[in-house]
Amino acid sequence: MEGHMQTVVVVIHLMIVAALIGVVLLQRSEGGGLGMGSGGGFMSSRGTTNLLTRTTAILAIGFFATSLLLSWIASLDRKAGPSPLSGTTAPISQPGAPTPVTPTGPGLLDTLKQQDQKQAPAAPSGPQVPRSQ
Repeated sequence: MEGHMQTVVVVIHLMIVAALIGVVLLQRSEGGGLGMGSGGGFMSSRGTTNLLTRTTAILAIGFFATSLLLSWIASLDRKAGPSPLSGTTAPISQPGAPTPVTPTGPGLLDTLKQQDQKQAPAAPSGPQVPRSQ
């Protein structure tokens, strides 16, 4: 059941993210940090309580709420699964001990070496003078 709830919250989270990006891009740039924009300064004539600013604040609250909810759901999933500190232990090998590898047949490198040896002409014994054509 938690998996389905997590999927629903992720979909809502992504819709909020898309809406938040759209609302932020619709807003008029103040440009105060770059020296651009109108001469009104930080507070414009309408102030910061217009519709787009309120919508941005509401979407930001929704974004943080869904982020916290997803984090909480993930922590519940971790508690339900096996813990790395539980009684089960993995086999421990000595550090630096080579792991035995048993090849089942010719590997990719062996096959490429054989093909390369078949196609490559005999290597010249010394430096060669370029020939004019």
